[in-house]
Amino acid sequence: MTSNGLWHPLRIWIPVLLLPMMVFMRFVPDLVPNGPSMIWMASAFGPFLVGLLVMLWWLIASRARWFERVLGVLGLVGGVGLEQAICHESMRGPLLIVMTIPMAIVGFALGAILFGRKLSVQRTWVAVAFALVASCFSALLRTDGVWGNFSFGFDWRWNPTAESLAIREIHDAEHVAKIQKVDTEELLAELRSAPWPNFRGPQGNGAQSGLRFSDDWKANGPQEIWRNRIGPAWSSFAVGADRLFTQEQRESDEAVACYDANTGEPIWSFYTPSRFFEALGGLGPRGTPTLADGSVYALGAEGILVRLNAVDGKLVWKVDLKELADRKEPPMWGFSCSPCVDSKLVVVHAGGKQDKGVIALNVEDGKVAWTAPAGEMSYSSVQKIQLLGQSYLCLLSNTGAHLWEPATGKSVCNYDFEHQGYRACQAQVIGDNKLLIPAGMGTGTRLVEFTAGEQGLEGKELWTSKEMKPDFNDILVYDGNIYGFDNAIFACIGLDDGKRRWKGGRYEKGQAILLADSGLILVVSEKGELVLLRATPEKHTELWKIEALSDKTWNHPVVVGDRLYIRNAQEAICYRLPQLTTETSEN
Repeated sequence: MTSNGLWHPLRIWIPVLLLPMMVFMRFVPDLVPNGPSMIWMASAFGPFLVGLLVMLWWLIASRARWFERVLGVLGLVGGVGLEQAICHESMRGPLLIVMTIPMAIVGFALGAILFGRKLSVQRTWVAVAFALVASCFSALLRTDGVWGNFSFGFDWRWNPTAESLAIREIHDAEHVAKIQKVDTEELLAELRSAPWPNFRGPQGNGAQSGLRFSDDWKANGPQEIWRNRIGPAWSSFAVGADRLFTQEQRESDEAVACYDANTGEPIWSFYTPSRFFEALGGLGPRGTPTLADGSVYALGAEGILVRLNAVDGKLVWKVDLKELADRKEPPMWGFSCSPCVDSKLVVVHAGGKQDKGVIALNVEDGKVAWTAPAGEMSYSSVQKIQLLGQSYLCLLSNTGAHLWEPATGKSVCNYDFEHQGYRACQAQVIGDNKLLIPAGMGTGTRLVEFTAGEQGLEGKELWTSKEMKPDFNDILVYDGNIYGFDNAIFACIGLDDGKRRWKGGRYEKGQAILLADSGLILVVSEKGELVLLRATPEKHTELWKIEALSDKTWNHPVVVGDRLYIRNAQEAICYRLPQLTTETSEN
């Protein structure tokens, strides 16, 4: 069809070229599964940017009449605005850029391509209708955040949420739970000697010791003891006195929850009015409770720090970190620090400006004892370490490693190891004078040697390796080697030189725990698989694997005695692990 003087066929070859480019940009991470962070950025924002080129074509080079161009833009904006008005709250924010607008533009361009030779305004109305249908498809969905490769997880918005199912089950269990009479003094004594009192265990290194386990799990594998629904959170467990302590989101409240470790039945819950949702990280608390001297300390995603009685969950005191740190809002992905209790102080990262990066509070009353500057971009936890025979507090942030005297907050070292972005991993002490510092995607891992200087400690780089680039997945050290995630693939590098020993096992952004006395590693993959590896630098040796949890799993596993406790944002499971018997060891 030719033009009639006023109307011209649309010049459609340009969007015909651009639309495949939008699709390619969206799925490029699948082509480069372990690529740098820029690959994921291209996937997230590339379709939107190419979509802007499509709209530039419509306004400048489409050959549409001027009022068609205005009508098309207004229709597109109106369709997106309608979708935002009726969509699920989780589909707002980043998904507007990542999904809704690109889909609307794709719909508009398809309509223009298919009806571009029609010489009337109907072609524009058809393109607008296509855009409306495409954009409003997002209104049928909801999301619980992204996976480790920055792809969103979706579900139909009318399906029951895992949170609602968990709340129903927890309420039913609490309703029928029997009130147990306990010897408070005996229970407090057990809690004070908790075997796993804080995030990543008593030494903060993600290692279990005390029992040896069989490695022949194909013949005699773990036995599931119980499985329960649980509220959304990325918390792990603290364990003491046969009780599990964790955090959850339950409707409009954050909950610090205590469960019977043997049965999974609820014992008590403490509620704080707070609901934090972020479109990438999802819903609920991020930190893990800390057990100390018969109390539970827990930090919520919006900055509410509480001290509770570990026996009955009653509140001792509560403070708001936003107020203490002069912050108006939580960090982008929420307060994620697990409280560090040292003697009479509880210390947390608050991310405030100037000297309010880290805040120490008296455990008795929650009053501020001291504050200290630290980097603003940290989702790590303050941890107790020993270097050169002295005790320090340590935090990793975007600027490097910070070390303080515990009692006063006096800085003894600000080791410069800048990372463009956030840090969400923990440091690991090596020997008497070295610190292993993971640095996130694209930067790598560094081993630093410390010596005593005139003003405190001085750090010297021994090596930096890009063979292990963990995102928010903590590393393990065993027998002269380092094990952990190089982005989404499990790997082993040498502790002496940082060079790769092997790389294998696509467990995405999961977590792992070292069974130190058994020479084994338990990996919980991002998909919820439970994987047993041999901790050896020789090669990647996968001994056993099952599907355990049913969805995205970023939570750290815990092993106490012969029990394994794992959870994600939907459910929690307890397994009994097969111990190494005399007969097994002789074979």
